[in-house]
Amino acid sequence: MEKVKEKALKSGASKVYIEDVKKDFVSEYLFKAVKARALYEGKYLLGTSFARPIMAVKLVEIAHMEGADIICHGCTGKGNDQVRFELGIAALDPKIKIIAPWRIWNIKSREDAIDYANSKGIEVPVTKQKIYSVDKNLWHTSHEGGDLEDLWNEHNDDMYDTVTPPERAKDSPTYIEIDFEKGIPKKVDGKELEPVELIETLNRIGGENGIGVIDIVENRLVGMKSRGVYETPAGTILYEAHRSLEAITLDKETFHYKELISHKYAEVVYNGLWFTKLREALDAFIEATQENVSGKVKLKLYKGNIKVAGVNSKYALYDKNISSFGFSEIYSHKDAEGFINLFGLPIKINSLMKAGMIENETLGW
Repeated sequence: MEKVKEKALKSGASKVYIEDVKKDFVSEYLFKAVKARALYEGKYLLGTSFARPIMAVKLVEIAHMEGADIICHGCTGKGNDQVRFELGIAALDPKIKIIAPWRIWNIKSREDAIDYANSKGIEVPVTKQKIYSVDKNLWHTSHEGGDLEDLWNEHNDDMYDTVTPPERAKDSPTYIEIDFEKGIPKKVDGKELEPVELIETLNRIGGENGIGVIDIVENRLVGMKSRGVYETPAGTILYEAHRSLEAITLDKETFHYKELISHKYAEVVYNGLWFTKLREALDAFIEATQENVSGKVKLKLYKGNIKVAGVNSKYALYDKNISSFGFSEIYSHKDAEGFINLFGLPIKINSLMKAGMIENETLGW
């Protein structure tokens, strides 16, 4: 953090605020992500998207403390973050004005930005040879730009920050157990952990086993497609464990409908709509579904792969006595015939109509 402060002062800041908000970030944002199991376009765990609302909150708080009426951000004019920050700031204080140098100055590329920083004596952690745009927080590390902009280039795993490349990961599997209460992870291997420690622990374990790297081309809010490589070991582990627990504790209709809600939730967060009634309403629905999502999940981690090795909950709707092929007092095999006849009736009628075997009059139409 001292390097951050030093860089800010060299860049012209007269005062620097550095706040540790990891606990709030996990409890108020990331655990909502886990309960929603929000995946943008089916893959992206939204590590950048979930980080922006809490940053907007702190920006506005500090602006108020300093009596400032302008906030300046360094987001490019092509990215999603400019939207997320500015919508968040507008929701919290619509009177605050925004200055975005990328949209004003003649800096058109990362190379231009590096030249400008060098001309002002400001150290930057990238070079024109390794020019990836990197965003890192407790949840993930993202890599964009550079040779990733050519889709034919396989990404170089030397860029990884948290995750060991699967080919070089440990040769023996790691088993872990995670306990959930109402959708929130509480314990790892029987040890209760504070939220931040829990994420850090799973990042370490997942990273050692090559877990949590995706390489995707996503549809940005601003209209263009963009490629990114994302490392999210803890999130990947928690999403897999949480889904397996929901699979045994939610009824079919709720489980299926929540999949739709999860998709919409991810879209809302990705698009910077955190401070909206829609996001609050989606959270309320998700919270209702988590009432019985409590139990233990055992996972096997091995060279980039996750296997659910066991799951247990006192709220499980699965009963091996009912699901087995043997006799059950609750369900008789004979019941299936009537169910199939009724469930398949529309299909049967449609087929008969096509074959001309029945007339509309026969059905009373």
